[in-house]
Amino acid sequence: MTLIDATDAKILEELQRDARLTNQELAERVGLSPAPCWRRLKRLEEAGLIAQYAAILDADSVGFSITAYSHVSLENHHPDSVKLFNELVQDRPEVLECFMMSGQYDYLLKVAARTMSHYEEFLTKHLLPNPAVRSVSTSFVLRRMKFTTALPVEPTRA
Repeated sequence: MTLIDATDAKILEELQRDARLTNQELAERVGLSPAPCWRRLKRLEEAGLIAQYAAILDADSVGFSITAYSHVSLENHHPDSVKLFNELVQDRPEVLECFMMSGQYDYLLKVAARTMSHYEEFLTKHLLPNPAVRSVSTSFVLRRMKFTTALPVEPTRA
């Protein structure tokens, strides 16, 4: 774990709010001059604290009005089965996130679909026919109550 001070934490908070800030704008917001701000930013990137920069699209605006959470149980946990399932997940663009879980289900998928028919097609043509998959239980999002990608950043103590 990389140690960060209060200034590093401010840099990370500002970038989570708006990753398109120029170095000059970022420096002004965190109370630094541009050169030290740039050096700190590069150090944070090199340390892996900043995994990537991305544009977050509005799903409805680009035609994905359905968000589904699919709880998946595998037939077994043999490495070949897990590999087969992981390949499916990596290959399907509808799958936005995949988590290996503890508890009743083996995996949780976040799936984006244009329509219910689109989700049904993903389920019946791709997910359920996969030999590694035993069962799928799906919950559909009715309304998103909160959305953020920002993590609560605080200075770390040694």
